[in-house]
Amino acid sequence: MQKFGQGALCVLIASAFAGPAIAAPCTGANIEASPIVAGAPLTLDIALRKVRQSSPEVQRAALETRARQAEADQAGRRLNPSVGFEVENFTGSGPLSGFGQSEATLSFEQTFELGGKRGKRELAARARADLGTAECETMKRMVQLEAASLFYDIVAAQEVADLATQSSELAESLAGTVAKRVEAGAAAPPELLRARADAARLKAAAIAAQADIESKSNQLAALWGSAKPAFSGAVNRKSVYESKDVPFGEISSHPDIALANASEDVRRAEQMVARAKGVPDLTLSAGLRRFEDTGDSAFLLGVSVPIPLFDKNRDAARASGIRAESARINAVATEARLRARRETATLQVRTAQSRLNLLNNEALPSASAAYDAAVQGYTAGRFDLTTTLNARKELIDAGVAIINARRELNNAASELQSLIGVYPFNGDIQ
Repeated sequence: MQKFGQGALCVLIASAFAGPAIAAPCTGANIEASPIVAGAPLTLDIALRKVRQSSPEVQRAALETRARQAEADQAGRRLNPSVGFEVENFTGSGPLSGFGQSEATLSFEQTFELGGKRGKRELAARARADLGTAECETMKRMVQLEAASLFYDIVAAQEVADLATQSSELAESLAGTVAKRVEAGAAAPPELLRARADAARLKAAAIAAQADIESKSNQLAALWGSAKPAFSGAVNRKSVYESKDVPFGEISSHPDIALANASEDVRRAEQMVARAKGVPDLTLSAGLRRFEDTGDSAFLLGVSVPIPLFDKNRDAARASGIRAESARINAVATEARLRARRETATLQVRTAQSRLNLLNNEALPSASAAYDAAVQGYTAGRFDLTTTLNARKELIDAGVAIINARRELNNAASELQSLIGVYPFNGDIQ
């Protein structure tokens, strides 16, 4: 068993990882989520699959996409015809006092949209539906990344709990050694009180670490809409990032790029709609008129076209063009931001990996050897208790630093994997 300890660091142990707490599939496909077995350790694969399918945020985004698809179907419908019935020249004065001189007209009217309005309107609605799909995919990627971060928080919290438990056991062992020295008259009684107080603080830190595991587990379960985690806070630690090869890939498949491009497509389509609105529509009417005084009937035909004298919708088209240019700039900027994030994440992975290697291969072995020597020296009466406790503090510092570096490595690797769209963020969950 590795050796850790130091009461002065118990608060750090308990709170070292108080990190951020933070479906229908977007395409409408029915993906069966792997069941979470009560009491069984949770794997990262199952957690991400569960989030992809059951996240309330993803479900809402998927439903919004379906609503926009329905709106696109509606946008492609033709205008309804109108029917009218009109009676003239009745209930007046003189010969018009009754219905003898009345004229009744039954008419039908149909407006025909010119300039391709209906097709362009439907195209714009389809573009908005595609934008909804892109928004859903972006939400799904964001929730998955948050789930991965919380998963690694739980792994780190479990490691902190183990570290606190080991430290508490070492504190109890050291307290026994101090008790023997006090009984032999080789140490003052206050040293025993100090050692026991130190052991009690480390026990409290272990309890706090267990509570942190439960808290992080609740936050993870909430991402897929569950009030209580079925996995009881246990996660499979083998899911952590272990590869020494930094993943590489392009960011072209990232949903943020698809979202930016879809937004530009919407603006371009809206610009076409605005331009088409400047073309006047044609309204045709036809009907039948009956003359009561003679009993004769006659057909009616009519054509009406609005005169675009004052409003040609040019300002609306110009505004749509400005927004389209803004969307184009945003698409370019989005790709640049993602490339910068990829470079930053790559650097963070390499840095965290190097730091973890140094801590594991040099810092921890040295701190462990120093603590062993300090305990032996204290038992032999060569060192005082303060020196021994300081050595244990250095050992705990090394342990916490390793956990912290491993957590940073996993988070940086997740960020990079999500940016370039590789496993486990490419949907290839086993």
